[in-house]
Amino acid sequence: MRVLLTTWGSRGDVEPLAALAVALRELGARATVCAPPDEEFVALLERAGVPMVPLGPTVHSVVARPSRPTPEDAFRLARELVAARFGTLTAEAEGCDVLLASGLMPAGAPDVAEKLGIRYVHACLQIFGLPSRHFPPGARPGRQSSPDETDNRTLWEQDAQRVNALYGEAVNNHRAAIGLPPVVNVRDHVFTARPWLAADPVLCPAQGMTDLDVVQTGAWALPDDRPLLDELEAFLAAGAPPVYVGFGSMASHLPENMARVAIEAVRAQGHRVVLARGWAGMAPVDGAGDCVVVGEVNQQALFARVAAVVHHGGAGTTATAARAGVPQVVVPQIADQPYWADRVAELGIGAAHDGPVPTAGSLSAALAAALAPRTRDRARTVAGTLRGDGASVAARLLLDGADAPSANARSGRA
Repeated sequence: MRVLLTTWGSRGDVEPLAALAVALRELGARATVCAPPDEEFVALLERAGVPMVPLGPTVHSVVARPSRPTPEDAFRLARELVAARFGTLTAEAEGCDVLLASGLMPAGAPDVAEKLGIRYVHACLQIFGLPSRHFPPGARPGRQSSPDETDNRTLWEQDAQRVNALYGEAVNNHRAAIGLPPVVNVRDHVFTARPWLAADPVLCPAQGMTDLDVVQTGAWALPDDRPLLDELEAFLAAGAPPVYVGFGSMASHLPENMARVAIEAVRAQGHRVVLARGWAGMAPVDGAGDCVVVGEVNQQALFARVAAVVHHGGAGTTATAARAGVPQVVVPQIADQPYWADRVAELGIGAAHDGPVPTAGSLSAALAAALAPRTRDRARTVAGTLRGDGASVAARLLLDGADAPSANARSGRA
């Protein structure tokens, strides 16, 4: 069996597909990943032994600019990605049995599958963004819910119109070129009525969160057995567990003084700092020996040896820290990150910073809460409840050609 997996997004979008590809390979299937050609992603997939085909521009070239993307940038990227999917996926999906798409609104992927007559699956890494009559678009369930179901439906219709404005013309032009009729609602066409949710049910419960019939497989985690660099090992061995600070692909969104604020906040709590450079290029504020800088690193190995993790709330980082049983402080910046911050706080496994721009004082206060013994104990307890077989579950579903019972079905809902 041949499976084509595709995404466009940050490392947190690419790594789960690598995990799924490895699980498929272990079951005897052939899987290829179409993903953005960032060097970090190329190295990741090569390390996993997964064939990769470049798709679209690098993510770094889009998100690591000095200024935030403009609406014009968004429309330009949407057209570019639609064209890339129709071109690249059509060539690579020939002879495949399944096309699974995730990441930034994969408009074009279901159309290629339709043209080729193969199965299409849309996979989400979080519940955020899926239509719901209970919550308005962008809401954090339980925090910003609206009591007016009619208003919520209207807002979700407006959300569909926004997606159509971004992708509709490009999608339908390409569909016409290959002899397919136009689609009216690009968002629902991409999501399908039964999307998969590649997230742990403890961290990201699906019941009642969307009107769609979600199939929750569990998170797709790629095991990492790389050793830590000697310099980092020596730093870890030289004292008490430090605090990790990293904001991944957040570059244009981070405050300019984020490194200084974070280092001061950690020092205020009496801890040393492991500072991840990330795409923002964060660097130490002085030459003190209580701070070491790392680049791309084995987070699974590192998080198990730190006192806490301060991060932006990406789905991947949140899950990795949760599995390591280490307390977290989430400073959310965009998209689904406020949702993950809320979940960390609700589960008692860390603290959510109020807003994207911390001061040394506000971040120190959040870190103090995360470092409390009860939070540490709770993080370890929750870690023991998290599943590790999500990628294998999804791989078997793809090979069997049938979905598992959905979250709604398991809860007795129609």
